[in-house]
Amino acid sequence: MILPMTVQKIEFQAGRRIVAVSDIHGNLPFFTGLLEKVQFTTADILVLVGDILEKGADSLALLRHVMALSKTHTVHCVCGNCDGLIQIFFNGADWDDGFFKRYVMEHPESTLRQMAAEISCDHWDDLPRLRDTLRAHFADEWAFLRSMPIVLETPHLFFVHGGVPSLEGVEELDSWRCMKNDYFLDQKRSFSKYLVVGHCPVTLYDDTIQCAAPIIDRTHHVLSIDGGCVLKLDGQLNALVIPQDGDEDFSWVAYDGQRTVIARDNQAEGTQETTTINVRWGHNQVDVLQDGEEFSHCRHLESGRTIDILTRYLTKGADGTFTQDCTDYQLPVSSGEALSVCEEVTGGILAKKKGVTGWYWGRFDDTTDQSYRK
Repeated sequence: MILPMTVQKIEFQAGRRIVAVSDIHGNLPFFTGLLEKVQFTTADILVLVGDILEKGADSLALLRHVMALSKTHTVHCVCGNCDGLIQIFFNGADWDDGFFKRYVMEHPESTLRQMAAEISCDHWDDLPRLRDTLRAHFADEWAFLRSMPIVLETPHLFFVHGGVPSLEGVEELDSWRCMKNDYFLDQKRSFSKYLVVGHCPVTLYDDTIQCAAPIIDRTHHVLSIDGGCVLKLDGQLNALVIPQDGDEDFSWVAYDGQRTVIARDNQAEGTQETTTINVRWGHNQVDVLQDGEEFSHCRHLESGRTIDILTRYLTKGADGTFTQDCTDYQLPVSSGEALSVCEEVTGGILAKKKGVTGWYWGRFDDTTDQSYRK
């Protein structure tokens, strides 16, 4: 077992609001922006459902911010696979050193590289020496990572980054499988209490609409909240808000850091006779039928559908052409509605409303009023 399987059972004080956030991935501005937007205070309980670290530019600063916040507020951190990765390196577990040698070299944004840069350490070719050096200088950070349980359980809620097959015998499960459980919702598992998970961006579950809003599955008692922060060009950081343990009146708030505009024109949903398409990671290989400066006309190989894709979203390699997440969905918009701007193009914008990304071809006005953010 790479990391010990740890289950922390706790009772939250009655009447306290619970704010659950997952997959921050080293994005400190999004995290502070989200907490401000959700009006997080010492009266609340914050649960970070894994993957605080990696992929973003501020992992080390974010980790220290969370450590400081936990001293003044009620904060519980669950270990995600990215957090576990850093812990595994520090622990010196019996894991493939060849992996870490490649990983450290290929990921200059990694927490390990950020730590090493802070102390001017560059022992990439000597992992044991690098490990010993980082242990000596970052003992507090290592201890905080070790304190994160794999599972946090309350009488009514179960927090785990990747997912579990059932709530029975959890202590005997493989810790890595609990942290990294891809496409968990597709497994259609049901639970007796609400399971809060992250890990898999929710946009990956729908092949028609690109939506980053938390998925609230009341039938199976699963709450999936990863908004694709850092991983997606239109990603957002979600906060699932639970009035108190046992209350099912769930709501959510998101922060995407995008410019906000106010629509001036009405726009109906869609213009196509067929359903729209959400071209997403893992299903994103295309053939370019006609190159264009701003858009290229492409055929999505998996579905056979043709779609105009922003040319700069396309990457051509030895294995073919792949695209960033994209859609041909046209947002339903009413005049006066606020939209987040993901991309501005000739004649319109790729916009987001209530977590849903799509195209808006009407007029709009800029605003700096943060209360409009969706």
